[in-house]
Order: sequence, then structure tokens, then C-alpha cells
Amino acid sequence: MKKLFLAVMLLASAGAKAQQTALSEWKDQKYSMFIHWGAIYSTLGGVWEGKPVTKGYSEQIQSHAGIYSDVYGDVAKRFNPACWNADSIVLLAKAAGMKSVVMTSKHHDGFCMFHSAYTDYNVVDATPFKRDVLKELADACKRHGLKFGMYFSLIDWHYPQAYPISSSNSDPITPEHHQFNLHQVRELMTNYGQVSEIWFDMGSLTAQQSKELADLVHALQPGCMVSGRLGNDAGDFCVMGDNAYPDYQIASPWQTPASVYDETWGYRSWQHHGEAAAKADEKLRGLIKVVSRGGNYLLNIGPRGDGSVVDFEKDVLLRNGQWLKRNGEAIYGASPNPFDTTFAWGEVTAKPGKLYLHLLQMPDQSTIILPGLKNKITGVYTLSDHKALPDVIVNKAGNVALTLPTGLVSSKDIPVVVVEFEGDADILPLHMLKQPKVLDRNNGAYLYSFSGVDYESYYRSEVGKTWAFTSAKAQRMTLRFSAAEQGRALALTLNGSTTNIPLQGKEVKLPVDAADLSWGKLYSVGPYWGGIGGSHADLHQVDVSRHWAADSVWIAHPDWKDDQPQSFDGGRSTVYYVLQEVTAKKAGNYLVGFNSGDGIQVFVNGEQQLIHNNPARGTMQSEILLLPLKQGVNQIVVRLYTRFAKQLQWSINTQVPQVMYEQELDIPVAGSAAVQHLTIRDAQAVSPHRNMRMPNLSVSLRAK
Repeated sequence: MKKLFLAVMLLASAGAKAQQTALSEWKDQKYSMFIHWGAIYSTLGGVWEGKPVTKGYSEQIQSHAGIYSDVYGDVAKRFNPACWNADSIVLLAKAAGMKSVVMTSKHHDGFCMFHSAYTDYNVVDATPFKRDVLKELADACKRHGLKFGMYFSLIDWHYPQAYPISSSNSDPITPEHHQFNLHQVRELMTNYGQVSEIWFDMGSLTAQQSKELADLVHALQPGCMVSGRLGNDAGDFCVMGDNAYPDYQIASPWQTPASVYDETWGYRSWQHHGEAAAKADEKLRGLIKVVSRGGNYLLNIGPRGDGSVVDFEKDVLLRNGQWLKRNGEAIYGASPNPFDTTFAWGEVTAKPGKLYLHLLQMPDQSTIILPGLKNKITGVYTLSDHKALPDVIVNKAGNVALTLPTGLVSSKDIPVVVVEFEGDADILPLHMLKQPKVLDRNNGAYLYSFSGVDYESYYRSEVGKTWAFTSAKAQRMTLRFSAAEQGRALALTLNGSTTNIPLQGKEVKLPVDAADLSWGKLYSVGPYWGGIGGSHADLHQVDVSRHWAADSVWIAHPDWKDDQPQSFDGGRSTVYYVLQEVTAKKAGNYLVGFNSGDGIQVFVNGEQQLIHNNPARGTMQSEILLLPLKQGVNQIVVRLYTRFAKQLQWSINTQVPQVMYEQELDIPVAGSAAVQHLTIRDAQAVSPHRNMRMPNLSVSLRAK
């Protein structure tokens, strides 16, 4: 029995190590080829009954053109791609500077581009071609040294027991359909060699369904990365929206999927191409931006039904491949921008001892300022030709200033300037706190990921908080939190050393009283439709007597009482706003409670205080939030979002005890002139993408 237990533990350890190694390798790839190629939709090429289908993506033509399933399926009999050559596709990806190839094994139409034992609706059994093109591509990737991945649609318009499909494609998966998906994923993880990533897409799975698929993949291929579109935060990496480029860094592994054309992923015979040089520049800028934020870029092509690549797409890829031959050092394996700011002139990536400045435009006065860089500069040169640049200046403020030669940036190229320096990067943060007394959500920087149950509920989640500060004297830390955080566990990292801390504090009364608050009428507006994040109009000083977003009218509800649950009619992706004015006798931080059935945002005087969704469908969630109220009238606005529920339930709780908890830590903060770094995360997080939800947590610094 002991031997069996030891064997199981060794296997688990080996699997975890393989996943960590694979994740590191995946993050270093940076740039990969996505291929949307289907026997039916690529043959149709965006045309039905002789007319272009202009609605939606062309790979979804069956749905957008309203084609009967039997008529659509008959198109497979015409699929005999004389120009298909897996080696030429892989060699194109290699020449383009891509490190892996990810192909559609099955898209929403349910037609399999692999030989499946569970349906004859596949490329071998239903076409005259009778070849497993996915296997041919996997083998070609192995021959030419590229990683191989595959896309798999979680919805299936052909499978009889699939849930009826809605316009959003974010639909529940029936138990029968889930078993079918498990069978096919097992085939894909067993019959195609080593797989670097599986790119799940669409559907709205239960948490258990997502876990079962992720566990199956990891059991069969420990080195295979699972995409976040599996839902329920079960992925190894999170995925941005289609062609979406975040303007912030993300603290977990992530990827942007992009297409050469934003309008379609599958082949479209009537697609307008424009100038290849302009398109190549557009996609290269996308690659640079993604890598500078710490992500991977997955760029799609859509081959024709005959298997050939569109010349325009090939030209775009090869142009950027030439740029990467000269400048790839700044992309592959590079770290994101180490500065706590972005720059109007371009983007920054980094490696030990080097900064790579990607010049997307000429800076003002031909001068680049690198704020707070304290290292000794040993060289500055252009990466493509290693030509040295003069006039490196360290000004009095401690910033490095680079004066660029006129004409360095042109419309035909994106130059990269390398700044070499001694030692590890030592950068004085712009947003550094000088000898602060308190570190809280107002003076730190959020660590972000991308969380959601499905495609309709994804949002930018807050998975941690970080601060940079100085401490002239040795100090001790005291945690301060509310009943919402009491009993949870915190991962606290101070200057690279992490300690897990159970939150078990002593009760401390706030210097405010709930009786000092006078609550006004409740108003609502809606419904609207959209996602969890953002707002439909300005929430600063809302005038409830005037029209608001889309000429909506705020409705007063004199019958609604504080601390009593209320509800709205729900429906898919429905949004309501609730407004209540509260008058404070004196300014201060007051605890207020909120209940909601799904996604919630809370604003005070127009400033967001809280955002998260509800990972557990069909349940009510409660929280206590420390709100900064000014003396006099304040406006609290709650934005309520429902993804699934037919009834959207909520309440605002005004009778919350004004009590916090304090917990002293035996973790010293050294007195030093050096910058100190503190980060907090949830020590019990179920996923690196799940919102931490500790909004009231703060750290007090006091002399020892």
C-alpha cells in the first residue's frame, strides 16, 4: 500500500513539474499561428447561393445564412483540397517567426477535421479527401520543430443532443453532449502526439464540466496548456476577447487571439485586403503590444477550401517574419515592460541586462526618458544592425535620457533600440509611496487577470494588490480587515519572500457610527444589455430628475425599504442600476453591505469601489464594503448584472456593525533607503484568474 501511495505521489509530482515546465515554454513562445480551416465553411468561402453572406464571421456561415443542416453537410462531398500541404503551412509559420501552430479540430458547425470514432461527420469519413489533416499537421510540426496545438469548439451545431444554440453561442452543454466532448478530447489528446495547447471555445459549462475537461487534458498530456475559454476559471491561461489588446499588464499567463482581418477568421472569398504593408504593420504593432504586457499573440489565417493560403495573408506573415529575423531577440522569451508606466512613443520589453525600446513613433524632441532607471548604462544601439547611438544622458532627476538621431523612425519599419546596463534592473517606481502609514486599495496597484463563467461573463478581475514604498525606520505590519475577510488566508510577499497568513484578527470599532448616516430614496434605471464591466453613462453627480444613458429615466421606488431584498426581471446579460443618496454627518470610512445574485459593481460619487461576478450560479453572494463617504450628500450606485438568472435579486444593507479586525504580523519591515515591494494575494485561490475579493484589507506600518 505504501509503495502504491508513493507511486501515486511521484506521478502527481512529475505531472505538476511537467505542467510548470510546459507553462514556462508556452509563455516564451510569444507568437503563434492560428488556423481556421473547415471542410465546409472554407469551401463556401463566405458565399451562399451565389451571394456574399455579410453577417458575422464566415466560419459561422451555417448559422448566419440559415442553412439547413443536411444541405450544409452535403458541401463536405465537394471537399478535396488539391493544394493542401501540411509541410508548406508549417514552413510558412516558421518563416513568419511563429513558434507553434494551433488549428481548428472542430468548429461550431461540428464538422471534425480529424478522424473521430464518435461521428462520421469528419474529414476522413464524409469527404472524398479521406485524410486526417489534423494528424498531417501535427506530424509536420514535429518534423520542423514547431509546437502543435488545436482548437476545439465546445458547442456543436450538428450533435443531436446539443443544447439549442442561441445567438451568443454561450449555451449550456447537456450531459450527453459533455460526454461526447470528453470522448473527442480524449481522442485528440491520445492520437496526435505531443500537444502544446488546446484552445476550447464558447459554450457555457458548469464548473464540474470545465474541471472534468481540464483534468482529462492534464492527465493525458501534462504539458498541454488549457485555454481560459473553457470557462469557470479552469484554464491554464486566460484569453482576451477577439482582436483585443489590453492597455494594462496581466498578472497571470494570457493570450490575445487575433485574425489578419478583424471581420472574419475563416476564408472569405470576397474579403477586401488593402495594402499588405499596412496590414503587416498593424499586426506587428499588435504583437509588440501584447508581448510588452506579458502575453502571447495568436495570429490567424483562413486557408481556402482547396487548402491554399491566401497570398495576401502569406505576404503579411512573411513581412513580419523578416522583422523578427532582425529583432526577434526583443520578442522571444522577453519579459514585459518593467516600468510602472507606459510610453506614448512605443513599448518596452526586457531581458537580464537589457531593455528593448520598440519605437512605434518618434518621441517628442527626439528624446526618450526612462524614468527612475538607476543602473549604469553600458551601451545603446539599434537591434537590427547593432549600430551604436550617441548622447546617453543621466539627468539630475535620476532619469536616463536618450537622444535619437533624426529619421530613425520611418513608416516602413519599427526600429528597436537596445539599452544595455550593469546588474539587475533597478528602477525607481514612479508610483512609489514615501514612508506611508497605510497601504490599502486606494494607494496600491491592482494585479489583473481575466475571469468568467463563460464568454458572456468575462471581465478584468482583480487577483491581488501590490505596493512600492520606502521605510526610513524599521517597522512592523498590522493587517486590518472586515468580517468579510475574517477567516480567509492571505499570501503576503515582502521583497520576494512569501508567507501564508490565516486572517484571525481582534475586533476594533471604527471611529464612525451607522447612526450618523441618513439614507435617501432608492432609484433604479434599466434594463440595459452588456457585460459586467464599465458603465452606460457618467456616474459622477447623477441628476435623477434628468434623462440618463440612452434617454432613460431614473425611477423612484418609495415602497422599497432599506435592508430588504428586491428583484428585477433578469434575462441573458441584463444590467440594472440602483442609486441611493446617503448623507454623512462627518466624513469617514463606513461599512455597508451588498447582496447580489450575479455580477456587481459599486460606485461612490462616481468612483468604482468594487467589481466581481458570481462564479457560483444560482446563489446569492454577500459582502461588506468599506466606503469612503464625504461629509454631506453622497451617491452610491450599484450596477447589477445577470448572466443566467431570470430574476435579478439584490439588496443594500445599511445596518452593518461598524467593526473591523486587526492582526499584528511577526514580519519585520527593515528600515532602509531601498525601495520595498509588498504584494498580497488570496492564499486559497481556486484559480489564478479568480477575483481575490478582499476589498477592505489594508496594511498599517508602525514603528517597532
